[in-house]
Amino acid sequence: MSADWLTPDWPAPANVRACVTTRAGGVSLAPFDSLNLGDHVEDDLQAVSANRLLLISQLRCQPAWLRQVHGIAVAEANPALVAEADASWSATPGIASAVLTADCLPALFCDRAGTRVAAAHAGWRGLAGGVLEATLDALALPPEQVLVWLGPAIGPAAFEVGAEVREAFVSSHADAEQAFRPSANDGKFMADIYALARIRLAARGVTAVYGGGYCTVSDPRFFSYRRASRTGRFASLVWLAD
Repeated sequence: MSADWLTPDWPAPANVRACVTTRAGGVSLAPFDSLNLGDHVEDDLQAVSANRLLLISQLRCQPAWLRQVHGIAVAEANPALVAEADASWSATPGIASAVLTADCLPALFCDRAGTRVAAAHAGWRGLAGGVLEATLDALALPPEQVLVWLGPAIGPAAFEVGAEVREAFVSSHADAEQAFRPSANDGKFMADIYALARIRLAARGVTAVYGGGYCTVSDPRFFSYRRASRTGRFASLVWLAD
């Protein structure tokens, strides 16, 4: 695995593997340089294919890519089918649940017994709509058996949103109010997407939540749509070892 990629720091079972790629190590040219894994961002598709083959050779798993639409649908991970969904789960060794992001929150899931994994793509719409809860439903595990790791996303110092975004969260979880603070711009708020995810997971009884603390906007290792709208996507993957 590339030395520049991230390995989640969470107490997952030994047979659960996970990885977050960075911009480094691929063949894509600027502004997608260099390990762009998104095939929907106007990058050269041959470069994207080469990058994805590089990923497979490094991780020795088969990613199940999704057609992400900022919704809450969850599919069973299937490398032969690009499902329209924003999360996937797998109980099959060697098949990785994978999501692509460039500011949205990637959330990786596993159980303490190492029998199931899942990955979810949570922008604010998906997060407010319940994509994390839908992923938990698909895993069908007792909440105390679930571990979650929150990957690199837009940080609270960079995530300015309108009042309608704040209302979308606070209307369903009063505790979400603590994840927003007034922005320097009138009528705007700074949002903590990590805190919002933890609040929603805790409401479902999932408290073994790790990760967070990144900011894709300020950290040049990661693609960021808010920093540069014409950019690539990095991947967060989780799978069971063969």
